[in-house]
Amino acid sequence: MSTSSNAGFPSSHATCMLPVKDLDRARRFYGEALGLEAIGSKPDGKFVYRCGGTEIALIPKPEGTQARHTALSFRVDDIAAAIEGLQQRGVAFADYDLPGLKTVGHVCVLGAEKAAWFEDTEGNILCLHEDLA
Repeated sequence: MSTSSNAGFPSSHATCMLPVKDLDRARRFYGEALGLEAIGSKPDGKFVYRCGGTEIALIPKPEGTQARHTALSFRVDDIAAAIEGLQQRGVAFADYDLPGLKTVGHVCVLGAEKAAWFEDTEGNILCLHEDLA
């Protein structure tokens, strides 16, 4: 793929947009429970956090628009340690026992990765994943 016709798109910065009903409650979760670096409020009302080279923008939506799929996944080096650290901050992890998806100790092995899921304060499904390769 040629980058000249894409005006720098392949190397551009990405932002994940997450709808939230209660911005203050969501900010406490992302800032305190997850420990993300706050960038700050934007003129359009969203609040932005930095996570590595990505930004996460919380967008106030009175009705919310939570998805029933994983909206955001964080790659970690040690999923067990990451789960333990987040649980100490009050994050509750989900457990599943479905055909093709069973967690043990909150973790499911999916091909070449381990994954664990939790919800933010607004019901958005978030994930931790550790590559096994």
